[in-house]
Amino acid sequence: MPYPIQWFLSLIFVIQMYLVMFLMAVFFTPLSLLKRDWAFTAVHTYCHWVRFSARWLVGLKSEIRGEVPTDEVLIGAKHQSFFDIILIVSAVPRPKFIMKKQIVWTPIVGYFAKRIGCVPVDRGKRGLAIKKMISDVKSGATLPGQLIIFPQGTRVAAGAHMPYKIGTGVLYDQTGQDLVPAATNVGVFWPRHGIYRKPGLAVVEFLPRIKAGREMKGVMVELEQVVEAASDRLMEEAGFELPPKS
Repeated sequence: MPYPIQWFLSLIFVIQMYLVMFLMAVFFTPLSLLKRDWAFTAVHTYCHWVRFSARWLVGLKSEIRGEVPTDEVLIGAKHQSFFDIILIVSAVPRPKFIMKKQIVWTPIVGYFAKRIGCVPVDRGKRGLAIKKMISDVKSGATLPGQLIIFPQGTRVAAGAHMPYKIGTGVLYDQTGQDLVPAATNVGVFWPRHGIYRKPGLAVVEFLPRIKAGREMKGVMVELEQVVEAASDRLMEEAGFELPPKS
């Protein structure tokens, strides 16, 4: 499809995505105040809508691969754009995130993030942030479920490299939970910034879990290796030309 038409369809997609978010918030907020389960229904419904409308409007199909974790685990996920969040949340039953503290104040998103048990942290205070994450998880301040953390700490463009931070390893070590790596190629189609969405097949793949109780340093090395290798494979499968490795 010619670029101008695809860009226009992408714009329509983005507009309706936020309009539907508002309409669903109007409907689900009163229900979620009465019962927390409705907050999970709301985020699942919204994420399935985004996946459906992306396929219908811009030709962006999406797929979940691997064994979807349904027990209480950590998920160490590659993060390339908002769409990998959408895919993961649509797949796991009780998603909750380690998220930037500022998101708490974002209309609609902040409310539902708190309601499903997301953990806000202050990135500017790394040591305190890690301690708070561990304290909240171990004390039960966060709800049981699948705790999703992005080991690189932020969105990383397709093909770009950024080191993995220690926070995921500390959580793994202190919580005694299994760690499920997750790879993705969504950044090939849905970039970190901008309106344009490319047609194709966006994938999030859950990889074999790393059992609890192992040495933290070795786990972090394995996590980075398996997630980066699988993400590279998915991006190449999508036709993305990876930059040469130095």
